[in-house]
Amino acid sequence: MRHTIFSILLGVITLSSNPVSSQQEIFRLFENCRWGKPNFDPCIKKAFNALRPWFKTGLPEYNVAPFDPHKASVVEQYRGDRDGLAGYHLQLLNVSEYGWSDSEVTKYKTDYKNNRIIYSQYFPEKSLDGHYSFQSKMLGQSRLVKGIWNLTLYDYSQTTTVTRLGDQGGLLKVRVEIDRIGDMKLHISDLFHGAKFIESIADFVINAMWQPSFPFVKPLINDLVSIAFTDIFNESFRYFPLHKVIQ
Repeated sequence: MRHTIFSILLGVITLSSNPVSSQQEIFRLFENCRWGKPNFDPCIKKAFNALRPWFKTGLPEYNVAPFDPHKASVVEQYRGDRDGLAGYHLQLLNVSEYGWSDSEVTKYKTDYKNNRIIYSQYFPEKSLDGHYSFQSKMLGQSRLVKGIWNLTLYDYSQTTTVTRLGDQGGLLKVRVEIDRIGDMKLHISDLFHGAKFIESIADFVINAMWQPSFPFVKPLINDLVSIAFTDIFNESFRYFPLHKVIQ
């Protein structure tokens, strides 16, 4: 149980690419974190925040990719029935997410019983970009649009839950919930097949009116981000030997 919990803690950190110096740094930052002690969660939170300078380098010897930017080759979302009256298939391609080095973990909790960690994180600014493909069907009419997109979130916070399914080496399941967005800027190209005037109007409406519509699209965004993070965390942290870091 102890190593199972520890093996999912690295869901919020990345470390130096120099094997010797990274091990020394890790041991020093976590040396006061003791299993079962009352200050364990505050100690882990403090250590995670101290590791922010290494978010951009990753840990190649343990196959931990850099976290700033996050990289995802494909993130997909399906809704409805594309072979029926209505539905869509959204693909976000070659996605990059920036801003982790300036983020701060504001809350952290270890749920020992359920092999789970929960942490809240604040970003002064987070930005994402990539390509997209959106295939939809409405009342029998199909439509396909492709282009590029970029999104910037200001004064943004989220809560992430990482759960280990099974014992050491089991799959990680990640759930991300948006807590707050102070402001948002979203730009999507080729929504209307290059009709620049219409697209400029759509761009203005999206960025001027996102707050009233946000409660309706928030669950879709949460699902999309959770899918991406589940893939990323399993790739980097599923087999990470964190028991070597925290004794």
